[in-house]
Amino acid sequence: MKKTLLVLPALALATLAFIGCSKNTTGKIVQNKDKPFVFFNRQPSDPTTGKIDMDSMNWNDKTYYVGFDAAGGGAVQGKLITDYLANADPSVIDRNGDGIIGYVLCIGDVGHNDSKARTQGIREALGTWNGSTDPTVNKEGSVTVGGKKFKVVELEGKAMTGTDGSTWNANAATEAMGNWATKFADKIDMVVSNNDGMAMGCLQASNYPAGVPIFGYDANADAVDAIGKGQLTGTVSQNVDAQATATLQILRNLMDGLTGADVYKKGISEPDQYGNKISAFVEYKADTKALLASNTGVNKDNWKEYAAGSRDKGIKQTTAEKKKVILTIYNSADNFLSSSYLPALNYYAPLLGITLNVVQGDGQNESSCLDKFTNLNNYDAYAINMVKTNSGADYLDKLKY
Repeated sequence: MKKTLLVLPALALATLAFIGCSKNTTGKIVQNKDKPFVFFNRQPSDPTTGKIDMDSMNWNDKTYYVGFDAAGGGAVQGKLITDYLANADPSVIDRNGDGIIGYVLCIGDVGHNDSKARTQGIREALGTWNGSTDPTVNKEGSVTVGGKKFKVVELEGKAMTGTDGSTWNANAATEAMGNWATKFADKIDMVVSNNDGMAMGCLQASNYPAGVPIFGYDANADAVDAIGKGQLTGTVSQNVDAQATATLQILRNLMDGLTGADVYKKGISEPDQYGNKISAFVEYKADTKALLASNTGVNKDNWKEYAAGSRDKGIKQTTAEKKKVILTIYNSADNFLSSSYLPALNYYAPLLGITLNVVQGDGQNESSCLDKFTNLNNYDAYAINMVKTNSGADYLDKLKY
């Protein structure tokens, strides 16, 4: 009887020792909390103030964020619009000849830093910025159209939230555009959107005013194609291939044991051991542990450069040891992530020796991703795209046990 009592606790202790951990290639046990962890596309932050959640970013020394220069992207979209107007025919742009350029604005998510940056960039470029990204807070601006000064009025800005609560919703944009076309008629001289999905949704409205310029953001394949067909006026590329590759490359570097500046430089700003290097510019921000890709305006003059099928020739097949990563995407219906980001991830992951297990959510409930963020011992690293930007701790907490 005594022997049995001694053996059972020993077995229990042995079992507990392996909870929340796995072995690396050297046979050393690595706890889940110490494995590489990368947030991507949706930066951990306060949805109200936009303040970066550095508690999540400092979870361990292997935690990073990969995205794009949001503020810079907003400015690029704003310049894309004003450059277009500067060379446009005033008599065509000002549809009713009232001397006012009226526009409507599709806002993705009032609590998302990227959406805020784009709204601000648009309003600053058009002079309608009034110190807030709130849909209802703006002022009269001015812009040059074909050498002539015009007043600018934001007729209405609206957050595109679906009936299921999902943000950046294309169907909501279709409905809103239909209502705007009826409500404002020929006062609408331009349509601007925080992303391509909503812009394409606007074009689906049966009463969309033909010929009215419309601008999106993301350079999704269908949007770039629409530019080529003369349907969409312009969009902004956030260099999705650079973002997807940087997400995978920084995980690869961390899983290979790189430290210090090598983590965010090798394969990104300088060649890695296999000779790979991302072609586009990606900047590292030490204060927020963030790798940010640059943005480029896309219009009728350069759209072919961003057509579907082009991949970064700087990334080639490696002989790296196979590693497993679980990766979450906040919304399976998100146009940018599903049509651009995920295909890029699936293209580059095998080249870098990474096997992805992709978990997709519903865009509304964090649990739609969290409930599938399981069997964590089976993975060498984690890549997270949250439903809500203040949910970082919910994922990190699961690595404690």
